[in-house]
Amino acid sequence: MKRKLVVLTGAGISAESGIRTFRDADGLWEGHDVMEVASYDGWLRNKALVLDFYNQRRRQLHEVKPNLGHIVLAELEQDFDIHIITQNVDNLHEQAGSSKVLHLHGELLKVRSDHPQFEVLDWTSDLNIGDVDSAGNQLRPHIVWFGEAVPAIEEAIDIVETADFLAVVGTSLQVYPAAGLMHYANKNIPLFYIDPNPATIYDLQNPLEVISMTATKGIPVLKQKLLHLK
Repeated sequence: MKRKLVVLTGAGISAESGIRTFRDADGLWEGHDVMEVASYDGWLRNKALVLDFYNQRRRQLHEVKPNLGHIVLAELEQDFDIHIITQNVDNLHEQAGSSKVLHLHGELLKVRSDHPQFEVLDWTSDLNIGDVDSAGNQLRPHIVWFGEAVPAIEEAIDIVETADFLAVVGTSLQVYPAAGLMHYANKNIPLFYIDPNPATIYDLQNPLEVISMTATKGIPVLKQKLLHLK
């Protein structure tokens, strides 16, 4: 029986494929205040602006490819029962061949109804005002905006709690509740943290190994370490 490897991925792994991290150094998202394009209040104020923002992100996604980090994680399915929990809204893990991917913050290639009882639909082109669900409700990006609940968090916790190995890749560990997931891991399992600028992890009881590299360099290193532990 394969041992269970859980990998938490953040913006750093997608950035190496050419996807810009949403938040720039000045705190703006592609020149916009975050609350303009990533909050429900912003959506109510200016739907056209929000739709354009995510349409641009969706178009960009059609132009990028998985990088070596994504590919090696997919290859690890040969040796491990691997579950990827990602903060990213792109589909690069799926493109690389990973079969068990949980998106915490939504997906660019899906949309949902602007209604409490919402439908989720696959969507690969631009989303416009007037695009509606089967009940006539306007469709919105299937993205978890600031202030909204993270529906997948309980499933993510269940996955982490049963891990034999845990790896965290390409995240500054600043966005909650995702950043707190590692604390649900069994205290005896090893934790690997891959990031060129790793954050300090507090109150962690697991054995921790920091790999201060980018995802494309660090994940192949992780693979070799895990194969020795298998």
